[in-house]
Amino acid sequence: MINDLVNIVGSENVVQDEPMKNHTTFKVGGPADYLVTPDTEDELAELIKYSKEHNIPYFVMGNGSNLIVKDNGIRGIVIKLFNNFSNCKVEGNRLYASAGALMSKVGRVALEHNLTGFEFGAGIPGTIGGAVVMNAGAYGGEIKDIIVSAKVLTEAGEILELSKEELNLSYRTSCIIPNNYIVLSACLELKPGNPEEIKSKMNELATARRDKQPLEYPSAGSTFKRPEGYFAGKLIMDTGLRGYRVGGAQVSDKHCGFVINAGNATASDILDLISDIRDRVEDKFGVRLETEVKVIGE
Repeated sequence: MINDLVNIVGSENVVQDEPMKNHTTFKVGGPADYLVTPDTEDELAELIKYSKEHNIPYFVMGNGSNLIVKDNGIRGIVIKLFNNFSNCKVEGNRLYASAGALMSKVGRVALEHNLTGFEFGAGIPGTIGGAVVMNAGAYGGEIKDIIVSAKVLTEAGEILELSKEELNLSYRTSCIIPNNYIVLSACLELKPGNPEEIKSKMNELATARRDKQPLEYPSAGSTFKRPEGYFAGKLIMDTGLRGYRVGGAQVSDKHCGFVINAGNATASDILDLISDIRDRVEDKFGVRLETEVKVIGE
């Protein structure tokens, strides 16, 4: 199998038994049998075809910013679309970004071309591919506000160009997940702006993040989706769970909506803490919190 993967993507792009804690912002996770980083869409399509033909499980990830990998790791192939898939270009008011481009990079490119509308996303710690999948948003903005279309790869190996309407974007979801599509790239429609104003807004939002979020600790950002009519962080705080710990995992003192790796946490610590939070919030308020972070592995 290692030889087959090397033949598809090259020896420099295949690693065996790779600890996933090195590839997630939570800094937890056991080994992936194979971690593969394709350079092109054709290589990616060939990997999917190979996996399906040989009945090998596969998982596609970006920079691991919204991911918990369990302590025993992931069987099969992990396909990482990150640095090798991070091209950005601008044509007029449209910004085209490959799936592995960090949101921070997309923000810089928008600023360099005096384009406004992406300021909300420049501080989101993920890739554009993940942002499309989850309709990422912050500070009053969402991907659905600025996206024109996304190019995706189907399980059958077909490449589709989906319009904003076809993507069916809503709060932290899209058509990508139920259809098992893989985002290849996105086209964003921005507007001409004043570079000083754009930079000032980005700096303002970056300061707000530093002041209100525990960015000094490994985490996956907001752990829970916002329940209708409530704020997850306030429910957790009002349940008396500020600073509550399980092993090395902790509810942030700064923002109760964040579970953090406060020191040598395992994935089990984090998952047990999440379970405790959900149970205790439900017991007190009758609200069952839904996780925003994705959990994979065994």
